[in-house]
Amino acid sequence: MQGRVDGWIDQFEEGYFPPAIIMLRLAEEVGELAREINHRFGMKPKRPDEAEGSVEIELGDCLFVLISLANSLDIRLDDAFMAVMEKFQTRDADRWTRKHS
Repeated sequence: MQGRVDGWIDQFEEGYFPPAIIMLRLAEEVGELAREINHRFGMKPKRPDEAEGSVEIELGDCLFVLISLANSLDIRLDDAFMAVMEKFQTRDADRWTRKHS
């Protein structure tokens, strides 16, 4: 995914925006996702004149911007993900009740 996003952005002279701008864009996209979740599962249904949105598309928008941020900072998300999973598996190994099969 990082290579695909990089290929898309690399075709434009402007390239990646500065990290602070990308972060603001991520906050905007997360807000749109939150709005969609709130409409669908929360206490604020959409007005009848509002178009139906898509949680899937909003998640995709967040993912694209997050990948753009990682790429602009030369962060390999595979490595970051593995480090975070190690942290959770160690720190939170006994935090919740495990399912019994």
